[in-house]
Amino acid sequence: MASIPYSAPVAPAAPATPRQERTGQRDGWRLLAFGSLAVPVAGAGLPLVLFVPQLYATHYGLSLGIIGLVFFVGRFWDVASDPIVGALSDRTRSRFGRRRPWIAVGGLLFGLGSALLFFPPGTVSPLYLGLVLFLFYSGWTMIEIPFSAWAGELSGEYHERTRVVTYQSTMRAIGLVLTLILPTLLEQFRPADVALKLHVAGGFILVTLVPTLLLTLFAFPEPPRPAQRLPRARFWATATLIFRDRLLLRVLASDTVVTAGQSIRAGLIVFFAVNYMGLPAWASGLYLLQFVFGVAAGPIWLAIGRRYGKRQTAIVGELAQAAINVGLIAVFPGMLWLLIALAAAQGLTQGSGNLMLRAMVADVADAHELDTGHNRTGLFFSVFSLTQKVGPAIGIGLALPLVAWLGFQPKGHSAPQALEALKYVFALGPALAHVIAASIIWRFPLDEAAHADIRRALDTRAASSP
Repeated sequence: MASIPYSAPVAPAAPATPRQERTGQRDGWRLLAFGSLAVPVAGAGLPLVLFVPQLYATHYGLSLGIIGLVFFVGRFWDVASDPIVGALSDRTRSRFGRRRPWIAVGGLLFGLGSALLFFPPGTVSPLYLGLVLFLFYSGWTMIEIPFSAWAGELSGEYHERTRVVTYQSTMRAIGLVLTLILPTLLEQFRPADVALKLHVAGGFILVTLVPTLLLTLFAFPEPPRPAQRLPRARFWATATLIFRDRLLLRVLASDTVVTAGQSIRAGLIVFFAVNYMGLPAWASGLYLLQFVFGVAAGPIWLAIGRRYGKRQTAIVGELAQAAINVGLIAVFPGMLWLLIALAAAQGLTQGSGNLMLRAMVADVADAHELDTGHNRTGLFFSVFSLTQKVGPAIGIGLALPLVAWLGFQPKGHSAPQALEALKYVFALGPALAHVIAASIIWRFPLDEAAHADIRRALDTRAASSP
């Protein structure tokens, strides 16, 4: 890969005046409208995992082995389709823009897949579940990848990109909270009615999908498409080009470790609450509490990011999460107050690293464009989305076998030493992951000044092109 242009600045950056800092800022209400599509999309993830397998096994008689196989194949297609959609959306040239057509068609497929998945007919088969998941995951990918790329392209300004991503992330958190609250309320009245929970979750997705899809599609005009077409390239040639980008690899590695640590916490929190703390009534409540505080976390970390920059803020956020997780070592049965306080603190720091890393992707794509002459923002975000799928697989794949090897038994009696081991894995596993994630980006060179040099060079190139 050629030398990164920010290693030799084009010109010293002039101090920005308050007026210049405001230039290019997007209206907050329009940003809320643009990010609103994240509510149904993010909200679909939990019921898909929590209720679909249970209902299709207990009510429709599909074996768990078949359900697991169908979900595995569906998830494999979900992973494989991400870079395909990212690359194709980068190449799309239409009167409606590059991203908008993909989101519109993806919304239709996502809505159809959700209706068939959450409101199945009287009889279903493995083939039915497989085809519905194909529609569902295809629509999901066709929304999520162009949606993220479009957000990265709404502004070329360093801090404004963080602001756009913060609005998106806040709407995602709201979607997750709402889909956690609804089943929790239903459990108070009809705890055994899984079908009702599934239908309520599906109804929430479908009711919110149509208005939020329209709001997102028409909130902003798409930025001008690049004048130069992307060259045709084979998959492996493009993959080699992408994975030679050292800046992207560092962002990907950091986010993979972050999500792995978060998945360790998510995968063990119920076991910790029920088996170690003896608080089965709080198993879902702690998770919900964390997400409720997570909704308020976005604006806090946006303000910190504006003051200190993305790299420094990501590092501070990761180290803060590591400290909070280490604090769990001091929690013992009967100390519910301390557990609640740590869950609330975890929510306030939740996603701080993910937020900044996602905002970095568009900056890295700018550096790549200046270096290669080609805009591959959609492809970069599609590769970044893989960390949200690889990280949890790594975290769960390590944590569950480890606590089992240390003697923990989810059912029946576990020795006190095994329960202590569960607590230490629950506390120190995520803490270690957050420390590693912070160390990966400790000397990340693409800061605000370097990015300003890149944007000036890109603007100069665009102005001089025919």
